[in-house]
Amino acid sequence: MNIAEVVSGRAKLKGIRRALLSAAARNVLADQLRALLPAGAVVGPLRIREAQFKPRRKLTAYYDVVVYAEGKKASCVRPIAVTWESETDADRSGETVDITKAVAEAVRRGVAAPFLQLTADLPELNMHMRVSPLDARFTQLARLSDPQHVRTMLADTYASANGASDRRRIRDYKIASVKYRPGRRHVLRYDPEDPGGGETVFAKVYISDEEARTFRREDGARTFRVAREVADWLAERDGLNCLRPLAYVADDAVVLYPRLCGVPFSEYARRLNADPAKWLRRAGEAVCTLHQLPVALASRPEPHDFAAEIRSIMRKSRHVSALLPDVGSVMEAVLDCAQELHDRLSQEPPTFTHGDLKSEHLWVFAGGLTVMDLDSSRLGDPALDVGYFLADWQFRQAHLDQAGTDEMYESFLAGYVPRALKDFSIRVRLCEAVELVKCAVRRVQLFENDWALRTTELVERSQAVIEDVQRTLVLRGRRFPLARSFDPTSAGKSRYLQ
Repeated sequence: MNIAEVVSGRAKLKGIRRALLSAAARNVLADQLRALLPAGAVVGPLRIREAQFKPRRKLTAYYDVVVYAEGKKASCVRPIAVTWESETDADRSGETVDITKAVAEAVRRGVAAPFLQLTADLPELNMHMRVSPLDARFTQLARLSDPQHVRTMLADTYASANGASDRRRIRDYKIASVKYRPGRRHVLRYDPEDPGGGETVFAKVYISDEEARTFRREDGARTFRVAREVADWLAERDGLNCLRPLAYVADDAVVLYPRLCGVPFSEYARRLNADPAKWLRRAGEAVCTLHQLPVALASRPEPHDFAAEIRSIMRKSRHVSALLPDVGSVMEAVLDCAQELHDRLSQEPPTFTHGDLKSEHLWVFAGGLTVMDLDSSRLGDPALDVGYFLADWQFRQAHLDQAGTDEMYESFLAGYVPRALKDFSIRVRLCEAVELVKCAVRRVQLFENDWALRTTELVERSQAVIEDVQRTLVLRGRRFPLARSFDPTSAGKSRYLQ
């Protein structure tokens, strides 16, 4: 495998899939993992969870690996991160000291076991492997993976909230990594060893160092404050609740959340054969309530508008243009056209917005609907939230036909539109088109067999929305040209699926 060809993009999709999925590539990863384990330990299956490709820079993949320690019948699952870099990005000398310190702390706390080391480098492939809970940027991750520290932290949390008597009920916790993304984000799950000794707690970890945090723009203390204030505000109103965090532990830069009973919105509607029209209408009402929150509660102080959303998507879309040039051209034309159309519409003052309103962040439970994950909340156009929710609904239901799409619009907006201003529904459609591209760029995984097909279909769906908006506006002046249409079943596209 010529990794330079893969990272440069010249090996195209076929080369990337070989690097991620082939037996030879898996054997290389297994060999590196065995070198980090004691004699007798067995490396089991590797399950890929996510992959990111930045052409001419790097390919990163996140796996869960099953490890069987010698003499133990039980296995453990550990997340790992693997990066293949270009020659220009391969210098890691600056992080060596931090990595060494992080590994030493993990070993000292006993959270590295059964691994003897948590990092491996293979220079001939410019490959770097990191094993959970190693992260030189999130320096507290090893500590938050230590059962003894977690027991004390949760005991203090419950005692502070409910009185010292709660401390005696705390038992040991089993710790699992829900999301391991070195340098980016981490979520841990704490389950009590004794079910009667406490409740499941989720820990969302933030970068503690102020300078290191600047590029992430995430602040645990601010997120905790916003979530509590939003929960208080919504508690006085009907139709929507907010997941209330248990605590923010400043020394560990971590926000603790209780386990939420219920199911994600889209899963509820699909799994239980619930009436989708009814629940989409309720979702519209809930989002309308969310947008009436005081603007001062927004987590991020900087506003986020339509142009900023397009710029963000374009920065993340380079892999599509590199691997599917025709699709990339149409995608760029769609975004350009959406911006031109949006500039012609009347706007409204920014409101509180969620900023990442996927249907998995809206849960159904016995008492109604609950919103969660307010890290990205900010001042913005409420149409961006609505557009992303509707795009996400379509992304999760890929076989939604035109009748189902029409019902989605009608039902959701029936709950939301009573507060809508002039041009709001048109802005929603434009935001929906942009967010469909976002789903294609950020949500469809490169290792999926139908990556090229799904990416193409989402961009085509976005193009159809733009064309529908053009028809609705009945433009009489300058026309807004789109790139030529393309047929996903044509012979020309088949080369992208190889």
